[in-house]
Amino acid sequence: MQFPNEKQLQSLRERYPAGTKICLNHMEDPYAPIPGGTIGEVQYIDDAGNIHMIWENGRTLSLIEGADSFTIIKEEENI
Repeated sequence: MQFPNEKQLQSLRERYPAGTKICLNHMEDPYAPIPGGTIGEVQYIDDAGNIHMIWENGRTLSLIEGADSFTIIKEEENI
């Protein structure tokens, strides 16, 4: 496994700041995956580039960009 450099970490942290809402599409975890369609919130991104989450079902399994499939939930603009 190759760890991200500082520029890559900065990019990840800008794309997924704490509080970002994410909907999981699919997770490649053979032991205890989070079900697709589960919504979670980004807590932080560690120095290895793992996106630490807290999921609506109470779990805290991290996401890995490029390995897991997920979508950012954009808040609707107030009119």
